[in-house]
Amino acid sequence: MINKLGQIMLYVNNQDESVKFWTEKVGFSVISEEDNGQGLRWIEIAPTKETETSFVLHNKELIAKMQPELNLGTPSLMFYSENLEQLYKDFSDKNITVGEIVNMPSGRVFNFADNENNYFAIMEKK
Repeated sequence: MINKLGQIMLYVNNQDESVKFWTEKVGFSVISEEDNGQGLRWIEIAPTKETETSFVLHNKELIAKMQPELNLGTPSLMFYSENLEQLYKDFSDKNITVGEIVNMPSGRVFNFADNENNYFAIMEKK
């Protein structure tokens, strides 16, 4: 039985720039970084080291060559926040592309784009 989500694989064009975006702008931490010595490098990032679910940033071009059948489009991810207004302001101040805050039945939400124009959402649940 599956009982939790462990990692989300995000396929990016530039791993170093993506790490910089997620750590310096969004505030995530690098949990681990590995390299198999044959060009395959992956970087695990998360909001905190205690977070149960993390991202693994993979080189999109290399993965496409290794497994051409994979759909390497961006997954649709929803993050949660307890202070949406402050986070929205922080992201805007850091020149992160953000959408408007929208009221939904389950809470307020806004989207944002990373350095490669992949979009994510953040919700403050009711």
